[in-house]
Amino acid sequence: MNRYGKRIAELRKKRGLNQETLAGHLGITRASLSHYETNRREPDYTLLNRIADYFRVSIDYLMGRDQNPSRALSPEVSDFLNRVELDDESVTEKYELTVDGRKLTPEETRRFIAFIRAERSTR
Repeated sequence: MNRYGKRIAELRKKRGLNQETLAGHLGITRASLSHYETNRREPDYTLLNRIADYFRVSIDYLMGRDQNPSRALSPEVSDFLNRVELDDESVTEKYELTVDGRKLTPEETRRFIAFIRAERSTR
């Protein structure tokens, strides 16, 4: 059973927001939000992500699969999401960089960085 409607409404009310204000933040109409909150319509994946990001909760929490509304990101993952310096050798050691599902080799990573630098120098 989807609980997203109840969860969205609870989160909205906790923040002291009315439907019109939250709908504006999410880029949807108040009527659409009302339909989501009453489970008459299901938000698509993109909107679920926006809602989760806005309230800083997981999609699993919105869908009722997790009871913990807090996102628990490790400091390492949080740091990665906030800023990644691709020139740092430790990034290629810690993380698997991929394009089209295939891991970049160290040489491909170096060429990628060189390409971006060359592209920026022409602006």
